Amino acid sequence: MTALLETSDLTIRFGGLTAVDAFNLSIQEGELFGLIGPNGAGKTTVFNMLTGVYLPSEGTVHFREKLINGRNPVQVARLGISRTFQNIRLFDELSVLENAMTGAHQHSKLTIFDSLFRT
Repeated sequence: MTALLETSDLTIRFGGLTAVDAFNLSIQEGELFGLIGPNGAGKTTVFNMLTGVYLPSEGTVHFREKLINGRNPVQVARLGISRTFQNIRLFDELSVLENAMTGAHQHSKLTIFDSLFRT
């Protein structure tokens, strides 16, 4: 069975500091996976590489057999990988549903013209 998400020797360096060294991961469709470790272990850095926030120094990230290294976070989100942050920032003037819907535009097939003419 082909992995849904797979990394191979994923490494990132910041100057002389190696923050993540040769991280390997293989997640199958429908599988749950947890990434745990102490503060400073590189968990957030791994997520930043998986979602296109950081470009790995070495190694690869494949999602649905596509190489996604070098794609920006918007491109990665369009492929189906998204994330949340520990310190969420909500729009005070929006309802809970409206806040949740703010990211849905990534998957909508409507154009701005559709939105204008349907109001």
